[in-house]
Amino acid sequence: MRYRFGACTLTPDNHTLEVDGAPVHVEPQVFDILLLLVRHPDRLVSHDQLMSEVWGGRIVSDATVSARISAARAAIGDDGRRQTWIRTVPRRGFRFVGAVERIGQETSVTEAQSADARQRIGMCRSCDGVRIAYARSGCGPPLVRAGHWLTHLENDWHSPIWRPILNEMGRSFTLWRYDQRGNGLSAQDVDDLSLDAAVADLSAVVTAAGLDRFVLYGISQGSPVAIRYAVQNPDKVSRLILHGGYERGRRLRDTPGEATMSEAMVTMIREGWGRPGSAFLRMFAAMYIPGGSTDQIASLAELQRLCTPVENAWRL
Repeated sequence: MRYRFGACTLTPDNHTLEVDGAPVHVEPQVFDILLLLVRHPDRLVSHDQLMSEVWGGRIVSDATVSARISAARAAIGDDGRRQTWIRTVPRRGFRFVGAVERIGQETSVTEAQSADARQRIGMCRSCDGVRIAYARSGCGPPLVRAGHWLTHLENDWHSPIWRPILNEMGRSFTLWRYDQRGNGLSAQDVDDLSLDAAVADLSAVVTAAGLDRFVLYGISQGSPVAIRYAVQNPDKVSRLILHGGYERGRRLRDTPGEATMSEAMVTMIREGWGRPGSAFLRMFAAMYIPGGSTDQIASLAELQRLCTPVENAWRL
């Protein structure tokens, strides 16, 4: 995947920035800041998120952040006065305000896989104006996967955990999936993370996709979202598939131990989110991919780092 904006092209695979076709040298932290911003265009990237994703959770001074932002602006022909590309949001963070074109690399596939081996990413707005990113892949009758915790449309497409599943689904269905608000390419700086908001986001994607009737797939946290949507829109849902999910969250279940488990999970998220080798990552991998390979477990840490800041993670 490459990112093009104006005369600039950012290529993560070889860590290069080109301006008007010529390579421009930037320090690694400056490149990481640019990459973080262009991956989330028109979305606030907070100071905390910068610390987490660029400096690995270390606390650095405001002067250091300002210097790196200034260097990022200079590299792409911007400055603090014009803020054509990188806009400062006082006391909160930064936003990349220019249009970004994602240039994907087609993945080679075997004949047994879906005829359409690419995904196409689009954007829509939920009823409260929150931006939701969605993707289409595969071919066949429509199947919609309800949004759930911890997805990133772009990263999942190349993930050793998710890509094999997406390929299988794409053999028989046109798969529509989206990043839940607070996750991935969808808006992350949001206040409302309620079930009602999640159902509204699903409805917005269905409308944007122009779907009249479809199979609805709810996995994990997507199950209650799928259930409520199906109850409210029975004419649109031809089949409802629930997988590894729940009707009620931990705090509402009957056993006292569930609430305790929820509190323990929140504490571990706060301490170990996106950190390779952390106690939280080991617990997370043991729960969800107990037989996972080294590459799969490592991809969980990368997914956590890319997907959402720690504040959203524990709220969700």
